[in-house]
Amino acid sequence: MAEITASLVKELRERTGAGMMECKKALTESNGDIDAAAEALRKSGLAKADKKASRVAAEGRVAVAQNGGNAVLVEINSETDFVANDANFKAFADTVAAAALASGADDVEALKSAKLASGETVEETRALAVQKLGENIQIRRLAWIKSSNNVAAYVHSGKIGVLVELAGGNEELARGIAMHVAAMNPPYNKAADVPADFLAKEKEIELAKMSDKDKAKPAEILEKIIGGKIAKIVNENTLYGQAYVLDNEKTVGQTVEAAKADVVGFQRLVVGEGIEKVVEDYAAEVAKAMQV
Repeated sequence: MAEITASLVKELRERTGAGMMECKKALTESNGDIDAAAEALRKSGLAKADKKASRVAAEGRVAVAQNGGNAVLVEINSETDFVANDANFKAFADTVAAAALASGADDVEALKSAKLASGETVEETRALAVQKLGENIQIRRLAWIKSSNNVAAYVHSGKIGVLVELAGGNEELARGIAMHVAAMNPPYNKAADVPADFLAKEKEIELAKMSDKDKAKPAEILEKIIGGKIAKIVNENTLYGQAYVLDNEKTVGQTVEAAKADVVGFQRLVVGEGIEKVVEDYAAEVAKAMQV
């Protein structure tokens, strides 16, 4: 058996664009013959699949898998919403989430090497999905909660996924709070979690917005005015301070405290968050094609 060196794997990867694991496997099976390995990758579609990897994938789905207090969200991206709603893509997303839960993978790279019941890795299955669906498909990120407390998972329309850990209370309350987080997207959990630099910046902004007349008021009065404005901002930016979507007469904090519970934390993933989407101009694309 020929030695499969890192440089050989690197060369095959640069030549085909296939993933590192696939290149190593192909070289092993071809006994180090790089030409045979490259041909095998082309035949399997893996080389072709990875060539799509440069295309922007900002659509997709958030899938969830849970077993008691262990729950994981996985964001899987596609290029179009059409593919994201395809039954095959949905099944792939659910399979990946289940693999994440079963393997306990803490990051995407570890998840890619997780084995499925079929014997294939998650990465191999992803490459096959690319070949079948014809789009760049990427497993972008995952979020975990592993706890002995009440853990609720909620996914809204496949686009927003939330996990909530609740000490005390019950599963119904935990799920309600997960729905609230999905709808209202609080940046922080409690007032104590709001960073001091955020508060300082908000105070600076509120002072700049005040009239000269208000600024001329006694220091203690001015401090009360600013304090009230900052308190409102803190409530708007914290889970505990927001009005509860399932009972607007109470804040989430009041609801949780009434149940003698405590929100330990939450995770929230939104499909495509932070990815710059490419806006397609189909009319211009057709016109350009006609001129060729």
